Amino acid sequence: MQELMPIINWEMTTFSTPMLAVLVFASVALFPTILLPSTPSIWVAGMTFGYGFGFLLIISAAAVGVSLPFFIGSLFLHRIQGWLEKYPKKAAILRAAGEGNWFHQFKAVTLIRISPFPYIIYNYCAVATHVKYGPYILGSLIGMVPEIFVAIYTGILIQTLADASQEQHTLSAPQILLNVGGFLLTVVTTIVFTVYAKRQLKVLQGEELLLQ
Repeated sequence: MQELMPIINWEMTTFSTPMLAVLVFASVALFPTILLPSTPSIWVAGMTFGYGFGFLLIISAAAVGVSLPFFIGSLFLHRIQGWLEKYPKKAAILRAAGEGNWFHQFKAVTLIRISPFPYIIYNYCAVATHVKYGPYILGSLIGMVPEIFVAIYTGILIQTLADASQEQHTLSAPQILLNVGGFLLTVVTTIVFTVYAKRQLKVLQGEELLLQ
């Protein structure tokens, strides 16, 4: 984070608010396609736009960010399927998302997004599991909500601390408790969801391996 802050500060001082919105949207929409993380851009959204518009901006950009690799992956379908065959245990988690009816696929995709499984990799591999686009996009967006909220809250916290530093005053005790408490609550909630998702994915993985 420390290495990225000069770049983030440069962006926020160089570009206007509307231009920042365009840059944040473009980076969150395009970075996953070229296997780059977009979390710093979500920090900028939190620092600049807060929860409301920041969340709407990120979730709409994320819809593009998970869709492009899904469709691009179809061009390399056989190669991706070959990779999945080399790693049957890991692939079992992904293949579970392509099984069953619409709701089963939606649930599996949501769990994969909440779990620590590398979401950039799943973007490309999903198409090889024959998951339909509808449950894929909806499950992806809902599953990414906890991570997005944590990143936005991190950006808001960074901006709060930066404002206090520039104005050369310390935060009051209630402000510190509110910011730190809110951040911890968000993180703990995300961890709980992640642990639950990992357990459910193990169940799906076991079921998929039994069927093979």
